[in-house]
Amino acid sequence: MDYIHRTLTAEIERVLPFYPVILITGARQVGKTTLCKYLFPDASFVNLEEMGNRTLAKTDPNYFLDSLGSPAIIDEVQNVPELLSNIQARVDKDPTLKYILTGSSNFSLMRHACQSLAGRVATFTLTPFTLEELGEQRCDVNTDTLLWRGAYPGVICNGIFEDVFYKNYYNTYIERDVRDLLKVGNLDKFDIFCRLMAGRVGSEVNLSGLATEVGVSSPTISQWISILEASYIIFPLRPYYANISKRLTKMPKLYFCDTGLICYLLGIETPEQLVTYPLRGAIFENLAVAELMKKRYNAGKDPNLSFYREHSGKEVDVLYPEHGKLHLYEIKAGRTFQPSFLNNIKYLSQLIPNEISGSTLVYDGESIGQSIINIRRL
Repeated sequence: MDYIHRTLTAEIERVLPFYPVILITGARQVGKTTLCKYLFPDASFVNLEEMGNRTLAKTDPNYFLDSLGSPAIIDEVQNVPELLSNIQARVDKDPTLKYILTGSSNFSLMRHACQSLAGRVATFTLTPFTLEELGEQRCDVNTDTLLWRGAYPGVICNGIFEDVFYKNYYNTYIERDVRDLLKVGNLDKFDIFCRLMAGRVGSEVNLSGLATEVGVSSPTISQWISILEASYIIFPLRPYYANISKRLTKMPKLYFCDTGLICYLLGIETPEQLVTYPLRGAIFENLAVAELMKKRYNAGKDPNLSFYREHSGKEVDVLYPEHGKLHLYEIKAGRTFQPSFLNNIKYLSQLIPNEISGSTLVYDGESIGQSIINIRRL
């Protein structure tokens, strides 16, 4: 399959002249290496997942970097975070050097990058494909297939069967990344936790209730949520705060970065199962919220999305930062437009009119409303 252009390319190229080091983070298998090789075809390349490369980088970092020259792509740099100090020393002596780094774990990597490369590195986050990147041809399927298929390159570009891809992706993630982060041998409870999280997608997570179900403490659940965030498996949607905060809920909602993984964790084996699945609406909402999150990352910005919910039940799904104001998104999985779909965005637009730039209804129909991108359904 031909290379699928990544929207993030434009932002990387915009800032490239100003920084000697580019760091691209994101989940495993979202296409970081492919993007780097496409952007820098003449750069040398090394992968620190390979034990020989990792050992050399740790034991003789100067020889390792000398052998690469410049420009150089260093893949999975989180495996040797101390290498960043050596890169700092080199770019300080010669600002014309270029190092392109990728990393799949956001815990220690970002801390080391901020400490060692402050002022010298531009950081970006690459996500699974957006629907816009896939285009109409690849999205010309029904909504349930879009939700079930997800948007990882392994499924889209390599033709790996969805059930095979997500099973192996999840098992590899558990056995490699999570085992290293948790430093424990028995991961059964973490697996239960992940599947329960999939069942709570788009909801405000009650830590104590989840801890009781899994059989661990609330601090442990909080730590595990941090691990999923650091691994780019989930992301939070923070509640909106304003001078009316007494009315508002304060717990974040959690979403997955890809709906295909949700479907795997929930045991959904075919798109047809989604038609009557009780959580179909929540999974559809996740797809729309994730597209907005990806849009922010692809513009080189922090997501900074929020949601609005009052204790009375009034809620707007997403408040999207836009030119110093907020664009409201209401998300409905129904295929038939109902005027009531607009009630909450009308309410909030009247409540804080000076802060609202516009509003959009996202729903699974074609008769009225706008979509996040120009495809037949979403």
